[in-house]
Amino acid sequence: MSIDNVFPEIPMKSLNRFFSASLVALALTASFAAAPSARAETTLLNVSYDVAREFYKDYNQAFVNHYKQTTGQPIRIEQSHAGSSAQARAVNDGLQADVVTMNTTTDVQFLADQGVVAKDWATLFPHDAAPTTSTMLFLVRKGNPKGIKDWADLTKPDVKVIVVNPKTGGNGRMAYLAAWGQALHKGGTPEQAKDFVKRLYANVPVLAKGGRDATAIFLQRNIGDVLITFESEVVSVNREFGAGKVDVIHPSASLLTENPVAIVERTVKQKGTREQAKAYLDFLYSDEGQEVAAKHGIRPRSQAILAKYSDTFKPIDLFTVNTYFGSLSEAQKVHFNDGGLFDTLYTAGK
Repeated sequence: MSIDNVFPEIPMKSLNRFFSASLVALALTASFAAAPSARAETTLLNVSYDVAREFYKDYNQAFVNHYKQTTGQPIRIEQSHAGSSAQARAVNDGLQADVVTMNTTTDVQFLADQGVVAKDWATLFPHDAAPTTSTMLFLVRKGNPKGIKDWADLTKPDVKVIVVNPKTGGNGRMAYLAAWGQALHKGGTPEQAKDFVKRLYANVPVLAKGGRDATAIFLQRNIGDVLITFESEVVSVNREFGAGKVDVIHPSASLLTENPVAIVERTVKQKGTREQAKAYLDFLYSDEGQEVAAKHGIRPRSQAILAKYSDTFKPIDLFTVNTYFGSLSEAQKVHFNDGGLFDTLYTAGK
């Protein structure tokens, strides 16, 4: 049977055009089927600490735009926020994070010890894999009715202090170490530092689970006279509750805190997202990434950008964890592990 008998009413010239178009369509379909990754959108999950959610919301959009412009590929970033220690445990238990961006090195080291991130994670990015820093400040009621000026005021009998539980969040560990360290920094003895921290926590009516929970206790439940929190929370409070709701107190001395980051090896090997995860963390060190951090009250490593935002980052006499505690890992063992000094002092203070 000839092709004219199969399609008797279709002219041969039109039939040829029909088959030519069909072949082109088939070829294009085969081409897209053979290379779906050229159009596929990669999704990364960033698991982070509680009070960084607004920063990473803006940072993620800046990175998505940058990645599209430089690679031509779409990418989507999802984020998860809670107390940093709880987040580290969730990742260890199977939460499929591509990257972790925490506020204490011990939470990342915990994951390294479990084989979830690289053993040498701190050497894989500049500044010991900490692209930004912060410090601990005080937020007080508008007008500062209790006249709080420095750490010593937090132990007055009529002052109630809101702070994060150091067992559940890096915010709480940094507040505790800042309180202990400043006592030593001013010439006090270890016993005097211990006594100061005991008296401070005797003034804590409730321990918050994380940084954002602490802010909610202070501003929504209206509990406490002063909130000890990261410097960056000042920007978040002003945005969420309106400027002028609180006064900011810069103590005479405080702790320099670092915000470490790492690729979650277990996840990126499974998903094939190592390249994208690395690009995401690398961008934190770029001028654009550092600018986003500064706008959210997070201290950039770039000295030029830090100087540009000098109105935000007031001069404080800063000391590091290593100065008085050896390392954060050592501080964890002595102060925050079960049965450590925090457990003893907090119980005794109650």
